[in-house]
Amino acid sequence: MISLTKTLSGELISRGIRVNAVSAGPIMTPVHSGRSEEERAALIKQSPAGRFGQPSEIANAVVFLASDEAAFTVGTEVLIDVGMSL
Repeated sequence: MISLTKTLSGELISRGIRVNAVSAGPIMTPVHSGRSEEERAALIKQSPAGRFGQPSEIANAVVFLASDEAAFTVGTEVLIDVGMSL
């Protein structure tokens, strides 16, 4: 996905189209809320913050990337995983 993001951003920036990626850690969505308590606890144990992220925490990054405030942000990955990739 990152390679595709970089390739598309290089192809489309001359047309004024910015391409970026958001990579998220475990977010409390219906996918996770349907898991057993034990499965959720195992995921939380892996999280440095000790919790699931909330959809709004991802939405804030997406809104930023779609805004004029991010006009100079092109071909990048925004990693929102509370340090799980460290």
